[in-house]
Amino acid sequence: MKKLLSLTALGLALAMGFSAHAAEEAKAPTKQQSKMATCNKDATGMKGDERKAFMKTCLSNKPATQQDKMKACNTEATGKKGDERKAFMSECLKK
Repeated sequence: MKKLLSLTALGLALAMGFSAHAAEEAKAPTKQQSKMATCNKDATGMKGDERKAFMKTCLSNKPATQQDKMKACNTEATGKKGDERKAFMSECLKK
């Protein structure tokens, strides 16, 4: 009987601990989590190296360099030629 009572008490203590831990995790997102969510939203449509480069820049505190912008825009401009590419690159680099 004492074992059963001890096990029940232990089970309740563990359950209370887990619920407290779950409540702790349900708090507002941290600054980094918010930043990650924003960067993920902004990276919609990007894939592979372009997305990786964008996320790295976005998650760091440093603004994107012109070279990083050129790489990302060049990747996006694949398949465009002439005036279409020129106009696209101009708009892309302004962002």
